[in-house]
Amino acid sequence: MRRYPPIANHGIVGDLQTCALVSDEGVIDWFCAPRFDSGSVFAALLDADNGGRFAVTSTHHETTVRQLYLSDSAVLVTRFLTPDGIGEVADFMPLPDDPAKADDRHRIMRVLRVVRGSFTFAIECSPRFDFGRKRHQLQADGPLAHFAAEGIDLYVQTLGDIDLAADGDDLRAHVELHAGQVSAIVLTADTSGDPAPAPLDRGDVRDALSETRHFWNGWVRSSHYRGRWHQMVNRSAITLKLLTYAPTGAPIAAATMGLPEEVGGERNWDYRYTWIRDASLTMAALGDLGFTDEVVAFGRWVGARVRERRTVTGEPLQIMYRVDGDPELGEEVVEGFSGYQDSPPVRAGNGAADQLQLDIYGEAVFALFQAPVLADVAGYDGWQALSSLLDWLAESWDRPDEGIWETRGGRQNFTYSRIMCWTAFDRGIRLAREFARPANIVGWVGARDAIFRQVMEQGWSDERGAFVQQYGTNVLDASLLLMPVVGFISAHDPRWLSTLDAMDTELVSDSLVYRYNPAASPDGLRGAEGTFSLCSFLYVAALAKAGRVDQARYAFDKMLTYANHVGLFAEEIGASGEQLGNFPQAFTHLALIMAARALDEALDAEEAAGH
Repeated sequence: MRRYPPIANHGIVGDLQTCALVSDEGVIDWFCAPRFDSGSVFAALLDADNGGRFAVTSTHHETTVRQLYLSDSAVLVTRFLTPDGIGEVADFMPLPDDPAKADDRHRIMRVLRVVRGSFTFAIECSPRFDFGRKRHQLQADGPLAHFAAEGIDLYVQTLGDIDLAADGDDLRAHVELHAGQVSAIVLTADTSGDPAPAPLDRGDVRDALSETRHFWNGWVRSSHYRGRWHQMVNRSAITLKLLTYAPTGAPIAAATMGLPEEVGGERNWDYRYTWIRDASLTMAALGDLGFTDEVVAFGRWVGARVRERRTVTGEPLQIMYRVDGDPELGEEVVEGFSGYQDSPPVRAGNGAADQLQLDIYGEAVFALFQAPVLADVAGYDGWQALSSLLDWLAESWDRPDEGIWETRGGRQNFTYSRIMCWTAFDRGIRLAREFARPANIVGWVGARDAIFRQVMEQGWSDERGAFVQQYGTNVLDASLLLMPVVGFISAHDPRWLSTLDAMDTELVSDSLVYRYNPAASPDGLRGAEGTFSLCSFLYVAALAKAGRVDQARYAFDKMLTYANHVGLFAEEIGASGEQLGNFPQAFTHLALIMAARALDEALDAEEAAGH
C-alpha cells in the first residue's frame, strides 16, 4: 500500500448521512461517523501512521488494479488483476431504513468475489477513533470483532472462511477464494450503545446490494438531463446527492478536511459543513436537472436559518453551518497529525464561520427563488423573516467584507459581494410580486439600483477594461464569471466580453482558471494554489453563453480529462495535472453540470440555425 495515494485515486460511497473514501488499492482511508462532520474512524489520508485504515488489498506482487462504479449508482468496484486470478471488492453503504431520520448506526459493506482463477485478499482493519485521540479495546471472536472506544462501537463481521485475528489493537486476515466464490466483510459504526448487530446472512448482504443499486438507479432516472454528457452529468449529480445530509437536506462542501491546496502548504481547511453559497449553487444545479425534492428540502433548511437568526457573528446569517443548522464551528488543529504528505496543520472546524461575507444573502434568496413552491418552503412566517432580512440588507449592504474566497487579509469592497446583494434584492422583488406578498418594494428597488450603479462605476476598471475583484484595484477575480448567471449583466454586453478577454489573458492557463492572483491581491496566507476547477467550468459556461461555442467546447473537453478514473473532481488542479484540495468537491461538480447545460444549449442553438 502507498502511504499517501494521490488525492484523485479514490472513489466515494455513502448513505446520505456520512461517507467513506476508497482508494484504488482497496483501502478505506477516510470515514467519519455518525455524520460527515463527526470525528474520524479511518483517517490515514491525513496521517498514514496514526490515522487508521480498513484495507482489502491484493497479496500478489504483480497486480493491476482497476476501479469503477456500477452504472448510475454509488456502488464502487475495485478489481485486482493478477496472472493467477482476478478478485473484486464491491463497496457500498446501505441507506438507513429512513434516510430522513438521523441514524446512530452506519454500515460499510465490502463484498469479495473471485471471477477467474484464484486470488488471495489481505485484510487489515485498524481504526483510530476521533483522529487518534480516543483509545480503543478490541475483542475478536470468530466471525465477529468489536472495537470499543468512548462514545462509539465498531463491529466487523465476516461471511465465508475469513478468520479475523487480533494483531495488537488491530485486525488482520488473509482469505483465498476461487472462481465463483463470494465472501463479505461488513463494518458497522454505532454510537447508540445498542447491542451488537445480528449475525451476517448471505441473503441480507445480497438484498442490501440490490436495494442500494435500485435506489441510486431510480434516483438518477428522475433526472431531466438529455444532453451530450450524460455519464459525467449523472456522476456529478450522484456525487452532489452523496454529499447531502438527508435528515435536513443540507449539502456539505466536500467529504474531507485538511487536504492541501498545495502539498506542503498551509491552505488546509475543513469542508464538511454547509456553506450557504456552495449549497445554494448545488441546489440550483440539481434543480435544473429536475431534482425538486432536494431543492425543496434545502429551501426549508435555509428558511429555518433565516427565521432563527442564530449566528456566532450577530449578523442575520453566517456563511456556513453544521448540517443540523448549528452555527458553532470552532476551528482547532489536530495535534499529532502530520497531514497529507506532511502538509500540516490539519484543521478540524472552520474559523471562517465568523467572517462577514455579504454575498451569502444573495445566495440564500437565490436558493429560495429556486424552490418550485415558495409556500411549501417558507409560508407566511418564512416570508416575514425573508422580508425582514432584505430590509436589514437594504441598510447594510454597503460595507467591506472578507469576500467569497474567505481571505484572511482584511475586509475589502469586493465586487462579487455587491453583485450578490443585488441578486438578493432582484429575486426578493420578483418573489414579492409573483406571490403578491407584502414588502418594502420601493426600498428594495432603491437598494438594487444603487448597487447596480455602484458596481458599474466602481467595480469597473477602464485601465483593465474589465470588472475587478475589489473597488480601486485592477485585480481580476474569476468569481465574477457568475455575473451573467445571476442576470446582473448580459453575456453579450461589451463590458462583459471585455472582462472575459482580460480573464483569458491573466487567469486562464490552457483552459484552466485561477481564482485570482494572490500576489496582486494578498489573502493573508503563505504559498500558492492550483487552478480552481469551479472557475474552470464557470469559464466554459460563460464562453458558451457569450457565443464563443468552439472555444467553450474545447475548454470543456480538456477539463473533463482532469476527472479521475471514476469521474470525480477535487477542488483544484495542480501544475502537473494532479488534483488538489478537499475531495470530492461539490463546487466542481455543480459547475460541471452548469457548464454542460450551457454548452448543450449553445450547441443546440447552433444546430437549429444550421451551423
